[in-house]
Amino acid sequence: MTNSKRIAGLLGPTLIAIPISEAMNLRIWTNVPAYFVYFNGTLLFVAGLSIIRDHNRWTSGWPVLVTLIGWFLILGGLVRMFAPVFAQREVPNTTALFALLTRISHQD
Repeated sequence: MTNSKRIAGLLGPTLIAIPISEAMNLRIWTNVPAYFVYFNGTLLFVAGLSIIRDHNRWTSGWPVLVTLIGWFLILGGLVRMFAPVFAQREVPNTTALFALLTRISHQD
């Protein structure tokens, strides 16, 4: 039962955030770069949520850094999901970004 609760705790907020943010940003589905920003935000949100659900420790020392990274991933993911065009404007040269991503993906 514990695994079911952990999975539900991860999927529940994700399945709420994704359709709401998609409905708010229907125009991005015709703009391929904005779609990638949105997809990236979804992945960041899920990663941050999984960290916080498993490692939400506010003790002194290095464990608090893991917790802070989880919260920053959640916030960064939500910004990219709900405002992908705004997040995309923060990248000065998208061509260079896509070239870098393509190079990284072809190294595997």
